[in-house]
Amino acid sequence: SPFRTIARRHGAAMVFCEMTAAEGVVRKNPPTLELLRYHEGERPVGAQICGSEPTAMAEAARICEGLGFDSIDLNYGCPVRKVIARDAGAAMLTDLGRLGRVTRAVVDAVDLPVTAKIRIGWDRESVNAREVARVLEESGVAWVTVHARCRSEKFTGQAHWEVIGEVKEGCRIPVIGNGDVASPEDVLAMRRHTGCAGVM
Repeated sequence: SPFRTIARRHGAAMVFCEMTAAEGVVRKNPPTLELLRYHEGERPVGAQICGSEPTAMAEAARICEGLGFDSIDLNYGCPVRKVIARDAGAAMLTDLGRLGRVTRAVVDAVDLPVTAKIRIGWDRESVNAREVARVLEESGVAWVTVHARCRSEKFTGQAHWEVIGEVKEGCRIPVIGNGDVASPEDVLAMRRHTGCAGVM
């Protein structure tokens, strides 16, 4: 919360709580719910949920809506092993049918804007960000954030900004760029290089 408050004071357009597991939200697990605490001064503030099962994701989104969040963000980019092992996070990039079902279930469950954060693919041999973004757009998301690395790269190497531009060209919804942004100059460079609508 202090980090989000500072970010908003210094001009961030919006902020998000950290990723929470849908199953933990549905079970009302106290440590999970603690991650969803925020203060009014942080608005607009979004909840980010992670999971692979449509019913649980939809119910978690409804609970977050009841907590007063301004938007729901779906994490389809986490590369952490324990998340991948539950077919969640970046694992969702490998099953576009499931991706669409989960996303549509959440969109239909709430009246809030639903957004999604993705990576460019599972690995460099299976970059499919354009296809993923198309499924998300068809499923009703308001915008998509693209972390310009694949799951196998985690947070190493150089982000592939050109893929953000490719996703932007193939989408009607706004595309937010993410990856290797460490200065105001990087923000401007990413905007110029990709044409993205915003930077995370």
